[in-house]
Order: sequence, then C-alpha cells, then structure tokens
Amino acid sequence: MPKGKGAKGTKVTVKIAKKAIRMTPDGRRRLTLSNMGITVFPKCLLKLTNVDELDLSRNLIQKLPENIGNFSSLRWLDLHSNKLESVPESIGNLAGLTHLNLSNNRLTSAALPSTLGLLTNLKSLNLGMNQLDDLPPTMVALDSLQELGLFDNLFISLPEFVKVLRSLTKLNVKRNPLLYVQGDGEGTLKEKPEEDVYLVHESSLCRTCLKRCKEQTERLTRGGGGGGGGGGGGDAFEEKRIRTYSGLMAPNSVATVNQDVWRIKKLEHKPIK
Repeated sequence: MPKGKGAKGTKVTVKIAKKAIRMTPDGRRRLTLSNMGITVFPKCLLKLTNVDELDLSRNLIQKLPENIGNFSSLRWLDLHSNKLESVPESIGNLAGLTHLNLSNNRLTSAALPSTLGLLTNLKSLNLGMNQLDDLPPTMVALDSLQELGLFDNLFISLPEFVKVLRSLTKLNVKRNPLLYVQGDGEGTLKEKPEEDVYLVHESSLCRTCLKRCKEQTERLTRGGGGGGGGGGGGDAFEEKRIRTYSGLMAPNSVATVNQDVWRIKKLEHKPIK
C-alpha cells in the first residue's frame, strides 16, 4: 500500500499510478488501485490519457469528479464497493466504455443521470446492491448491452424498455421486491424463487462478502440450523450440500475482479451450473 495513508485516506500521485499500470493479455493498459483506502477520486488520473481500464473498486470514494467524462480512452471502469451517492452527467462522454461496474454503492434512481443512455457501446452494466427502484428511460438506447445486474435493489417492477434491449442475454434481478400480478389482477409482493446457482471464487470476494458467504455455507452444511430430526429433512440438507463447491461461494458477489467472468442469470436458457 502506498505511503501517505491517514485520516483522509490514501493519497495517489501520478507517479504511484503509473507504477500500478499493467498490460492485459489483450494488450490494454489497466490501472488497478483497488482496496487502498482511497476516499477522494484522484484527479491526477485524468492525466493518464493512455489508460484503457481503471479499477478503483473496494475503496471509500463518495463522489466522482464532474469532468470524469474527459477520461475518453476508458473502455472498462470498475467502481464497485465504494460509497458513491451520485454519478455525474459527464459519464455519458465515455463513449468507448464497454464495461461499467457501479455495484455495492449508495446510488438511488435519482442519482443516475439520463446520460447513461449515451453509452451505446456498453456491453456489461452492473448496478446491483444499491437503492434503485427505477432506471433512466434513455437507457433504451443501449443496443449493445448484453449483461445487466440489478440484484439487491428496490425494484417493484422493471422498466418496460428492459424487455426490448435487443442484445440483452443476461439479467440478474435477484432479491428485489418484485410485484407479481395474479390472475385476479391484484399483486402481492413475493421473492423471486431461487432458480439458479451463482458462483465466484472466494478470492474475488471482499472481506465482508466472504465472511457472510462462509457463514451461510456453514449453516447449510450443518442442516440450516433447523430442528434436527427425522422425516425428509436429511434429504433436503443433503441436496444443499451437493450444491456447495470447494473454493467457490454462493450467491455471487459483486466483487468479482473480472466482469468477463461475471456469472448471472441467462434469459431463456437453462441455469448456469
């Protein structure tokens, strides 16, 4: 961890940032400043115009600079697990962006700018684990979007335009209070049935998520902590034990390092095993 960490968090300089740049297998320049206690977006990063990918995940950043749209070379931006409460309108200037991860922040629907609809090259957008109940209608223009994460939010219903995103093949809406309309026209709040298994390697989880998932796994392998006994309970617990995997955690965390292997529900296909 760089020197200079104190009450105001880690101070990142251009020199530190340049040393953290690595080449990806496909020849892109990736700057990784994850889990460094950064509280303020380092504006010096905007000087690194040759960076294609930026990872500032697992920090304490509350606000993005208004001129983040000047980062015109970015193709991949990961800001998951921070404390963001808003997204500046200038993010719409990142026309080349293909992957954007804003999950596990403090975003409300009012904090999402309409300019998200300008990111027409976006293929993957992760908005899970926020406080969203709606999306900007301008997002209907995201014709290239293939993956959309909306899990662990406040959606009672999904925006109609989600159904017409022509490239969308993966959608995760788990753990939202979705309103299901019954035959008599009246709706009741129900949780969506657990249909799929979501797995990531435990090394991809932040400390909090890893602890929570291990506790859940222990409860399952002990029989869920339920009242013991005979009957068919043993079979049910055995089935749950079968669905645990060494080194992998379920359900999936937003803290996966590489969104290229992000596992989410695949529409109109069999569950991912």
